Amino acid sequence: MSLLNAGDAFPAMAVNVAGSGTLDVREELAGGYGVVLFYRGSWCPYCNAQLRAFQRAGDRLAETGIKVIALSVDSEVTTKELVAKHKLTFPVGHSADARAIARATGAFVNEDPEYLQSTGFVLGPDGRVLTAVYSNGAIGRLVPEDVIGLVSYLKEHAG
Repeated sequence: MSLLNAGDAFPAMAVNVAGSGTLDVREELAGGYGVVLFYRGSWCPYCNAQLRAFQRAGDRLAETGIKVIALSVDSEVTTKELVAKHKLTFPVGHSADARAIARATGAFVNEDPEYLQSTGFVLGPDGRVLTAVYSNGAIGRLVPEDVIGLVSYLKEHAG
């Protein structure tokens, strides 16, 4: 297991989305900027705050050309409840295989109960990692303002 660094290609990853089948992360985000968030679970207050923050920033993210996908080990039922509670409009995945995700991305896994620790990636239009934020505990995660600032800077200084 190794961490993904800036410039690394984001791995192929199929995500079971609550209420709407499966999506391929790279296909969903292809050609634009993307954020992939692994959150601990619907029970985590910090994760709830992060997901709500990305939802509140939805218009600004869209204006900047940024799509968001979130994912956890929660069941589909629990994930649907979370999506409804926070009125999330970006895809939220469920039933993630924490060990497989960790092998592919370097995300940290809590042992008992087993879940992914908070991890966030900002991807460029080519599907490569621009930045990765790994946490091995409750705090330390991407915030929408930082993502918007980074992408805005990159766009202003492109080419």
